This record gives sequence, structure tokens and C-alpha cells, in this order.
Amino acid sequence: MSLIDGIFLTLLNTVVCLALPKLLAIMSAKSQNTATSPSGVTSEVSNSEIPSFS
Repeated sequence: MSLIDGIFLTLLNTVVCLALPKLLAIMSAKSQNTATSPSGVTSEVSNSEIPSFS
């Protein structure tokens, strides 16, 4: 294996390792959206106060 082959395989592996989790997350999100029917989740209690630490 030459140096160019090693560099090419390293770059290819890097691209696959970065892209595959993103593609799996997209596919998983699509399958979960079709499985659950209620799309809007509302909270009964909302606390909009921002605590001050002074």
C-alpha cells in the first residue's frame, strides 16, 4: 500500500464516520415521527422567571 492509498483511505474513513451518524439520526427521526401521532407537546406549567444570582 502506498502513501497515497493510506491517505485516501483515511480521508474516506473520516467522511464516513462523520456522515453516517447524521444519516442514521435523520432516518431514525423520520421513523419516530411516523410512529407517534401527536405532534404538538404542550407543557401545563411554564416557569418564565429567570433566577438572579446577585
